[in-house]
Amino acid sequence: MSRLTDDRLGISAVTDTDRIELRQSWTEDELQRVFRAVYEHIFGRERVYVNGIFSSAEALLRNGRITVRQFVRTLAQSEFYKEKFFYNKSQVRFIELNYKHLLGRAPYDQSEIAFHVDLYASEGYEAEIDSYIYSQEYDSAFGDSTVPYYRGFRSLPGMKQVGFNRLFALYRGNGNSDNAQYGGKSARLRQQLSRNLPNAIFPAAKPSLSDGQTAGGMLNVSPARGDNRVYLMEVVLGGSSTQVAVRRSRQVYTVPFEQLSERYQDVHRRGGKIVRITPA
Repeated sequence: MSRLTDDRLGISAVTDTDRIELRQSWTEDELQRVFRAVYEHIFGRERVYVNGIFSSAEALLRNGRITVRQFVRTLAQSEFYKEKFFYNKSQVRFIELNYKHLLGRAPYDQSEIAFHVDLYASEGYEAEIDSYIYSQEYDSAFGDSTVPYYRGFRSLPGMKQVGFNRLFALYRGNGNSDNAQYGGKSARLRQQLSRNLPNAIFPAAKPSLSDGQTAGGMLNVSPARGDNRVYLMEVVLGGSSTQVAVRRSRQVYTVPFEQLSERYQDVHRRGGKIVRITPA
């Protein structure tokens, strides 16, 4: 891809970025560069709100107690990450952002979304994050020492061409925020993934397509039918969030796919415990 095209699409800052690796004989300047790169890639513009939250993890990396990969995992497993990208997002949008932040690409097809929905439903948040961090793909792309970066804009072995279009729908410029993009908390790729269609490419200055929305004179299309699966969520409620002994009740909810993330979050806010989630 030419430099002129990179500039027009707003990705020159990404395609010009070198791999940032923490080598064994690192200097303090190199370590600080790693910190900045990790925060920028994982949090984007939200990094300005970090303010020393991860100072303990920084110290562990500085002392050689953890690797860059483990430092990335600490950030993604944190309450800060949940507040920015989990609590206020739809289930599919959360998965899109995990692919973007942790693997440097967009999901290719509906099967990847379905896999992570099932994993999250059966094993929870921690397992969902670890499935990216400790995957063979992460290992091959970044290993223990390299900061994750956007790979979807490059032609690399094993990467699908459709990934370029899909990542462009998620990446809207180096100064953009994942929490302030056109489309709000909704998924950006649901319609194209469910229909196995490529995404249109729009310059970063224009809004990209999200479900049921148009941009730049494109014809509107009917919204995708989405995922019709339903889950049975077995929950124990009562007692855990108060100092008064109250009777705990066990309840089973029938939860559509679209409401799975919202119900999961609601149960934990109420001090309950999810015992089991199974497909209905």
